[in-house]
Amino acid sequence: MPAYIIARVNVTDWERYKEYMKLTPGAIARHGGHFIVRGGEIETLEGPAETHRVVVIEFPTFAQAKTFYHSAEYGEAKAKRAGAATGQFLLVDGFSG
Repeated sequence: MPAYIIARVNVTDWERYKEYMKLTPGAIARHGGHFIVRGGEIETLEGPAETHRVVVIEFPTFAQAKTFYHSAEYGEAKAKRAGAATGQFLLVDGFSG
């Protein structure tokens, strides 16, 4: 069953954050994942207005997503993100109905 990492990111330094953005696609792909959403236009339909960058990454399994997040290569990317953004990262199971 697929699993998703959902991130809400408040970018505070775009120049430094771009370095993080360069590293993530390769690390994600090496763990079987791919972007579903990577920023882009947001329209809040209900509730408080969303002002953060929203990213959704799909992985084949929950375990693969977890392995990606804790991998050394993504650790390198996270180090580039430190001080350039804050955020909330969630790992959720997909739905099989």
